[in-house]
Amino acid sequence: MQQIRNFCVIAHIDHGKSTLSDRLLEYTKTISERDMQHQALDDMDLERERGITIKAHAIQINYDHTDGKKYVFNLIDTPGHVDFSYEVSRSIAACEGALLLVDATQGIQAQTISNLYLAIEHNLEIIPVLNKIDMESAMIDQVSDQIIDLIGCEKSDIILASGKTGIGVPELMTAIVNRIPPPKGDPNGQLQALIFDSVFNVFRGIIVYFRILNGNLKKGDKVRFFHTAKNYEAEEIGILKMTLTPRQELHCGDVGYIITGIKDAKEIKVGDTLTHVVNPCPEAIHGFSEVKPMVFAGIYPIENEYFEDLRDSLEKLQLNDSSLVYEPETSIALGFGFRCGFLGMLHLEIIQERLSREFNQEVITTVPNVSYVAETTKGEVLTINTPNDLPEPNQLNYIEEPYIRAQIITKPEYIGTIIKLCMDKRGILIKQHYLTQDRVELHFDMPLAEIVFDFYDRLKSSTRGYASFDYAPLDYRKSDIIKLDIKLNGDNVDALSALVHREKAESVGRRMCEKLKELLPKHQFVIAIQAAVGAKVIARETISAMRKDVTAKCYGGDISRKRKLLEKQKEGKKKMRQIGSVDVPQKAFLDVLKLD
Repeated sequence: MQQIRNFCVIAHIDHGKSTLSDRLLEYTKTISERDMQHQALDDMDLERERGITIKAHAIQINYDHTDGKKYVFNLIDTPGHVDFSYEVSRSIAACEGALLLVDATQGIQAQTISNLYLAIEHNLEIIPVLNKIDMESAMIDQVSDQIIDLIGCEKSDIILASGKTGIGVPELMTAIVNRIPPPKGDPNGQLQALIFDSVFNVFRGIIVYFRILNGNLKKGDKVRFFHTAKNYEAEEIGILKMTLTPRQELHCGDVGYIITGIKDAKEIKVGDTLTHVVNPCPEAIHGFSEVKPMVFAGIYPIENEYFEDLRDSLEKLQLNDSSLVYEPETSIALGFGFRCGFLGMLHLEIIQERLSREFNQEVITTVPNVSYVAETTKGEVLTINTPNDLPEPNQLNYIEEPYIRAQIITKPEYIGTIIKLCMDKRGILIKQHYLTQDRVELHFDMPLAEIVFDFYDRLKSSTRGYASFDYAPLDYRKSDIIKLDIKLNGDNVDALSALVHREKAESVGRRMCEKLKELLPKHQFVIAIQAAVGAKVIARETISAMRKDVTAKCYGGDISRKRKLLEKQKEGKKKMRQIGSVDVPQKAFLDVLKLD
């Protein structure tokens, strides 16, 4: 155990975690030159296309130190985006140390700070690494001072490195050996292993990744999952190299995988404890905090017959991404589907893309919203996840909406733009604080519903990408929230309903009606598109009918003949409007969300 080091790499998005991990793999010859590629640990096409890490990736590295001893490093490369912070928190729980990467050209960003606090909460040993020092725009001294202010280390503790060229990798290896403590635990105790991830394999069932805290595990042992109390046999165990590498035995402090032939996704819970059937451990390991979804949206199959396929796909996806939360729901317009909870809009986009690529499931996503709390006149407290859950206004005492504390780090010249953007989104400025002469930190209290759609994009474009954004849930506050209904020829389309603030209802309603007028095809009857709050219509657009020229066959003759045909057509149109139903194309559901 003295020769094992478990650590993860944490940083803000795009500060070079995956590139530095590549250099560590290269330096220790864990991966051959022939197999080497950029972002070697990112195995999803989606990760390479977007240049971001979506999943945390664990790998074991063997390192021969200068003191002649052989060390085993278990490295976990984590995502940097705020929407995947649950991956980071799970990785941190399985480690004793963390490499805190800071980009020398950008300095400390919001996500750097929040990931650092996560690591400090778990008492991890922090090794600060200043990355990208080979770039011309690197501000080595200024950013070093920022790191010293943030974690209170000595300047000599900071390792200067470059993920691109490999500068500083030998020093980093030595620091990992000397500074990160070996795992603690009782090698002869009862087996106690923390499950930190799992993945579904079509041929082998569910592969579970774990870290042994006490005891050891042999191939063929009878094991039990603590929370589900199910017993299995360890058909195969091993360590995580670039591929799964089988072993006969794993010891205290090791990170590895186990295959037991489980096919049912419900039997595995990330954060559960793995133990022996004979002589089990008396209590479960305190796993991870339950995930709190921030954004809710309905996901529906394009055809209702694919509902069960979609359920299977979501189950398998949840194994690999335990921050996804879902439950079945029905919609009048879209049939059967699922109400899904996501950590943010990027998370929603990635899940939609993964369903399409990995499971061949094309889906419709409804308007994303957040969870509200309402109290009825009878004193009942309800959780409102969809607009249809909201009671009638006369049965309602009040509604509370979730607020978040937003932390924005930017350059001083963009302060005015950011304050205006946040005020437009009903934000309240709490604190303005200069970290250095050219970096300012702003704190706002804002409604979560306002940042769900386009806030991050607008923040990036208005600051030319020089602002970093992070948020944490705060509390629920009373608010004037109303339900905005969209009606087509008087019928409500429940998939387009939304909960909005009263001040914004009219502008949102008007924009949705205009957008639908562009998207809906013409029918043979007039279509009235209305946005309504309760019985009051606040916006309306009209799509005129397709006209057939019924008088084309009348050449010459008396005008009364033409009039007779036009009257007949008029009667037919009236009848058609009474029984005509409007077809809404699938594209309209998605495009309505993209309000300018």
